[in-house]
Amino acid sequence: MHLSFLSLRVIIGSLEHLLPIGIAVLFTFYIIRFVKHPSNQKYQSIIFKGLTGFVSLSVLSFHIYYMCFKSYDVKTDLPLYLCSLIAILIPFFSIYRKYWMFEILVFWIIAGTLQGVITPDIAVGFPSLDYFRYWIVHLGLLSIIFYAIFVFKMKPKFKSVFKSFFALQLYVVLIVLINSLLDANYFYLNEKPKSASLLDYFGDWPYYIIMTQLIIIPLFLLIYLIFYLTSYRKIKV
Repeated sequence: MHLSFLSLRVIIGSLEHLLPIGIAVLFTFYIIRFVKHPSNQKYQSIIFKGLTGFVSLSVLSFHIYYMCFKSYDVKTDLPLYLCSLIAILIPFFSIYRKYWMFEILVFWIIAGTLQGVITPDIAVGFPSLDYFRYWIVHLGLLSIIFYAIFVFKMKPKFKSVFKSFFALQLYVVLIVLINSLLDANYFYLNEKPKSASLLDYFGDWPYYIIMTQLIIIPLFLLIYLIFYLTSYRKIKV
């Protein structure tokens, strides 16, 4: 999100960058450990719904607040960036817990959200609302998907790579249409983000879009390989 009235950005490697990551890692580790204990397994579904609800409400509350009290531009501020959109819709996954949802989300979240965690695109640092929204979305989604993996034992299959890829193409087509209607740059399809990102290594428009498309399936396959090798090792043991 790029709110026009903010200018300062979080520096990569700073305390503002690393501290929330550390907190999220510890939180995710202990919450998974808590619900996996035999005496607490009855809380697994409740806590999962609570996590997804918190992330979703945080994003919705942020946008409602800025719509009502701040400058809000539909060309830049709608929750249409992939992570924000997932964050709003993620409660449906916790309610229905359909495997096809997991197949799509596991690659979108791990591949997309990790990039946002490594190279944060935050308009202004602590203690702004945008700062908290950004980390709740990105780190919250990672906590949710790891919760599904380690608590509910959900694992992607080889064909899940391609299901997630084609679902992503549908999202891209939708955003292209919205960008055309609003003269916007959602999902950075018309211009790279202002802050440092991995896209900086892929050249200018449209080359960075082409390069990104070319590496998506290999990246998804790499993520799948981690699951495959982990499962294979368990079988061997």
